[in-house]
This record gives sequence, C-alpha cells and structure tokens, in this order.
Amino acid sequence: MLSRLKEVIERIDFLSKSKPIKIISHYDTDGLTSAAIFSRAMQRWNKKFSMQIVKSLDSDYIKSISDDSILIFLDLASGSLNYLSERKNEVFIFDHHEIVQKIPKNVTIINPVINSNPQISSSGICYLFAKELSHQNRDLAGLAVIGMVGDLLEKNLSAEYPGILDDSEAITKKGLLLYPATRPLDKTLEYSSNLYIPNVTGSYKGCVELLKNAGIPRLGANFKSLQELTSKEMSSLITSIMLRGISEKDMAEIIGDIYLIKFFNRLEDPRELSALINACSRMDHPEIALGFCLGDQSAKKRAEQIYINYKQQIVSALKYISETEKISGKNYTIINARNNIKDTIIGTIASIISHSPTYSEGTAIIALAYNEDKIKVSARIAGKEGKNIRDVLNRVVVPLGGEVGGHPKAAGCLISRDKEEEFITELKKVLEIEAITYNPKPA
Repeated sequence: MLSRLKEVIERIDFLSKSKPIKIISHYDTDGLTSAAIFSRAMQRWNKKFSMQIVKSLDSDYIKSISDDSILIFLDLASGSLNYLSERKNEVFIFDHHEIVQKIPKNVTIINPVINSNPQISSSGICYLFAKELSHQNRDLAGLAVIGMVGDLLEKNLSAEYPGILDDSEAITKKGLLLYPATRPLDKTLEYSSNLYIPNVTGSYKGCVELLKNAGIPRLGANFKSLQELTSKEMSSLITSIMLRGISEKDMAEIIGDIYLIKFFNRLEDPRELSALINACSRMDHPEIALGFCLGDQSAKKRAEQIYINYKQQIVSALKYISETEKISGKNYTIINARNNIKDTIIGTIASIISHSPTYSEGTAIIALAYNEDKIKVSARIAGKEGKNIRDVLNRVVVPLGGEVGGHPKAAGCLISRDKEEEFITELKKVLEIEAITYNPKPA
C-alpha cells in the first residue's frame, strides 16, 4: 500500500498545479476523522482545496460536480464507480468498503479490499497517506485511532495498527468494553450503545440498581468509572450484567483492550469521542464534528451539547422501539419507525438492538425511518453468524431502482417513500426464503 500511496502523492501534486482539489467525505466517524486527517495534511502541504461532508452518493450528486477539479473521496465511492466512470475528472478514492463494480480508467483506488485485507478503516489509510507525505503528520494518529474504533475494528487489528497506536501514544488496558471508560459508570451504563442490557440501558434507575447489586461504590457524588474499578469490582460487574440475561458468549465479545488517547489535553476513551462525532453528524451538524476533530475549542463546546441531546433522543427511540409493533418472522424483524425516529439515528438504533439478548444469533434486523420523500433503511445481523444482509437488501432494492452500501453484517440504503409497501412486501419474501435456506451454526 505504501508504494501506491507514494504514486498517489506524486500524481496529486502534479495535477494540483493546474486544477483545484475537491475532497468529499462520508459523515460518520471514520469519514470525519479521515476528512480531518486529510485536510490538515493538505494545509501543511500548502494545497488549496474545498471540503464537503455527505451522507451518501447518488448519480444526481455526482453529475452536479464540476469537471475541472481533482476529486478525492474519503470513506465512500467504492460502490459508485459506474457513475464516476462517466466523469472527466481524475478521481482518487481512499476507502475500505466492498468493490462490486469495475474500476474505471479515470479512478485510482487505495482500498485494502483489493489486497484481501479490509481490516483497516479509511481514517487509517488517510493517516498512512499523511505520514508518507510528512512525518510532521504523526500528530494525527489519534484521529486514526478514533476512526478505527468508530468502525469497530479494535478486536481484529490489521498489521498497520500497532504502528498507528504507537504514533498516537495510546494507553492500552484490558477490561469491559463499555464506553466511556473515563466517566461515571451509571451514565456509561444508561447510554451504552454497544451492549443492550434489559431494564438497564436507557433506565437510570435500572443502572443504579445494577451497580448496587454489583457492590460498586460511589466516589463522592458519583460512581467510579470503568478504568477506576479493581479487578474484584470488574468481575462483580460482569457477573451482575450476565444475571440480567446477557450470555457468556455475548459478554466475551465485549471484553478486550480499552484504548485511551490524549485529546484536548485530556485522557479520553476514543469510543466516546467516536460516538460524539457520530452524534453531531446524525443531528445534522457534521461541520461541528469536523471542527471538533481539528481541535477547535468552540466546536468542542457545541459538540458536547449536541451529544447530550443526541443521547436523549437515543433513549426515547429505544423506548419507542420497545413499545411499537414490529413485523417479525423466522430469523428477522422489521421495524418501520416512519417519522417517529430521526433517519440519521435509525442505523445507531438498529446497531444497539442487534446487540440485545432479545434477538437470537443470526436474526436480521431491518429498521426504516422517513427522510423527506425517501426512506432510510438500516439493516443489521444479531450476533456473529448470519446471512449476508447486504446481499438480502440488494435482491430487494436493485429491482426498485436503488443501491445498497455497507458490509455483510451491517448495510443500508435509501428508497423512495412511494415504494414503502412494495419494499416491505418484497423484503419479507426474500427474508422468508433466506429463513428456509439459512441454518445458523450451533452456539
């Protein structure tokens, strides 16, 4: 990859002498940390550029881009190659998502999928680009760590990450992978998005009862944080969580390495920073998230306020999900939230409930939310084993004129609202067929 990055640096340097640079990045944590790394590296390289953060790409957006610019896509566009082939621009893509189309002559892709190694995020790729450009950019390594945990890669690190972690001067310790590890445990449990605990997640009363049962004391007015627990207290907390219906197998999934990095001159849990960055985008403020990533103090204050509001919306959405009627069949559940949940957080909600013990291994969870004249669809697979949910959506969406993005266990798409009933009907048909042919591995 490094030799390819050198070639790309030389090519961008040559083209930029006569053409403007337009950078387009995805609006999730990996995309925004990629954008922050890339923009800072370009500033230090004395390159003029424009930056745009987008939710997704479609043919109309790509057609609207001027022909006279160098196009650089971060954390997206690997699934839009057919559209980009029609462009006169020279295009560079720094991404890690699946490539399902032929790579056009005008497109250069830096994507580990090409080398059968997808376990590095786009922010990691952008950091390697920035470091190859100048060792001065080693101070951007922390952003790559945030992007890494934002894409849930910390339990299966590729060969590039030990060097990135060293550059970021991250502190690593074993523990329960709830976040933030640096905040009082009652708040960590109440707003946990990577482990759904029945009657605890979203319930402050339930959190306090759990901690009382686990024998976790308060330190003054607050409970201890995860990083402050003794080994005995950690063990007791794990036992108390398992007694709430969490299996030993699920608990094993959330025990591992906790990373702590210096951010705004304070030791922080990058998983919490990732959640804050995501929150800003999902509350329609990606520009605040980008400013936060770049170290702007005013952006930090606004981002923290947005994050509080976001967490409140998550709790309300989880309450709605628990009370609403769902469309369920063998190994699938469809949740049509319509206008009751914001389209930008429906993917987060789908992810949270996919970790709930309410759903058995391999269950497909498909959540829908309105987005003006469209519907945002987010699909997840509960557990580690299951059908390829991206392929399932493809079989339904492509005939309806849409496109699917994502991974085998987490995918999404946009469909027109006038296709709502047709989509749900066809989705149920495909899922019923999958239920007949799919045999999950025994636990």
